[in-house]
Amino acid sequence: MFHEHRDIITELKQKDGHFVKVFEKHNDLDEAIAEMEKNHADQFEVEAKKKEKLKLKDEVYNIIVKYKKENNL
Repeated sequence: MFHEHRDIITELKQKDGHFVKVFEKHNDLDEAIAEMEKNHADQFEVEAKKKEKLKLKDEVYNIIVKYKKENNL
């Protein structure tokens, strides 16, 4: 996710506890969704998880953009 911002993500992981929580929750959901799809889980459940994951991805991106702006990157 956001490979073009790898360096900033590394910095944020060291400096921002909230970012770490959001980033890790996104990755955990990604794994859970993959497992659910593999096990043919209820499609409505899968879709709900995907929406939650997308919200987290948006939050991660917004934190990155804010950090870049604040640090003139």
